[in-house]
Amino acid sequence: MALVVLLSTTSFTINEHFCGDELMDLSFFGSAKSCGMEVKETSKLPNCSIDKEGCCTDEQISIQGQDQLQLSFEKLTLEQQVFIASFLYTYINLFEGLDNNVSSHEEYRPPLVIRQIYKIDETYLI
Repeated sequence: MALVVLLSTTSFTINEHFCGDELMDLSFFGSAKSCGMEVKETSKLPNCSIDKEGCCTDEQISIQGQDQLQLSFEKLTLEQQVFIASFLYTYINLFEGLDNNVSSHEEYRPPLVIRQIYKIDETYLI
């Protein structure tokens, strides 16, 4: 249960660097490294400008965790209370063993041995 709470409240960000349609770098911590193909040329003349679009794009995916936790059980709905009660009941009874070891042969009496059958059926090679 603690693992579920930890994973549901954790926020993280994924940074991706694409060059064209190919993924060049993926980073969970920090920023993604570039491939070095960005357009960095600028003209030194004031009236001349080179407008060229780069083939590289950076994308950032943010996954927000839950920041509101319900700490009290007083606000549970009836369906949630029934679910928790039935879950706990079945979980506790899952590990319960049988009270009595039932044996089907306790009332059976073995037959009386009149003759030793293994001696009657013996055969000898001479």
